[in-house]
Amino acid sequence: MKKLLSAVALLLSAATPALANPPATFAEAKVVAKQKIYLDQASSAMGELYCGCKWTWVGKSGGRIDPASCGLQARKQQTRADRTEWEHIVPAWTLGHQRQCWKNGGREHCADDDPVFRAMEADLFNLYPAVGEVNGDRSNFNYGMASGVGQQYGQCKTRVDFNQRAAEPRDEVKGLVARTTFYMFDRYGLNMSRQQQQLLMAWDKQYPVTTWERERDRRIAGIMGHANPFVSGERRWTVGYKTVGDGVVSGVADKPIKATPQPTLAKASMTGTIIGNQNSHVYHLPSGCPGYNQVSAKNQVSFESESQARAAGYRKAGNCR
Repeated sequence: MKKLLSAVALLLSAATPALANPPATFAEAKVVAKQKIYLDQASSAMGELYCGCKWTWVGKSGGRIDPASCGLQARKQQTRADRTEWEHIVPAWTLGHQRQCWKNGGREHCADDDPVFRAMEADLFNLYPAVGEVNGDRSNFNYGMASGVGQQYGQCKTRVDFNQRAAEPRDEVKGLVARTTFYMFDRYGLNMSRQQQQLLMAWDKQYPVTTWERERDRRIAGIMGHANPFVSGERRWTVGYKTVGDGVVSGVADKPIKATPQPTLAKASMTGTIIGNQNSHVYHLPSGCPGYNQVSAKNQVSFESESQARAAGYRKAGNCR
């Protein structure tokens, strides 16, 4: 298997010239990720991130899921279950909420004005193809245990606990998502809760680096110009780990701010976040919608735009002005 991966990697690198620099934007990163990292993975045994499904590439960076390859069944959104989407293993919301730019205008403002956020959003280590519906259901939830939740997507082993706002990925990728999370928090000087650290440290130990994870790391390093030190073993995360912050641009005034675990209604109002009710599948805007402050915390789902909310199957509250 290792020899096969190496041979494929040589063919890929021979087919297209090596990039001198990492992608500058998320849109560019998706195309580069397809062409340079995952092009030969659509039919691999590993499959996409959350369910292990195989897929067929469509367009510049999209894909169509083969549900029979993984026993996938849609939970509610067939259209999103049929396609791949690019999952940020550490959500863009988490990355942005530790930057001042997000408070000043949300994701679009960060992408326009903050070079550190742009680097985080386009970091290839943090991207992985995933079933669209699971990606959407995961939302901006932290990874966690969903012990009381049964299978939600047919035979797919990833589970989402909407009440606890946590997503538990399948065992096959728990080590990979842990080491990717360590990398992102370390490189960009982010703050992680003690509880999250302890869980990911357990996954890191229980699920060691695989042959594919090493090959993925090698391919990405060839583009980004550096490897993930938590994959190579150069660094080891421990509780209270002091982040290096080697991805933070020197001299940028927008420094990381203290992390917040999950969005609250008060903070959502400040940033313009749209709040959805996962029971009614109705969404509320921060202004003009009387029900915005009435959605219970356990039922909240946040969206960055109305189009994102509608794509997830939500409709605007009827009493919005």
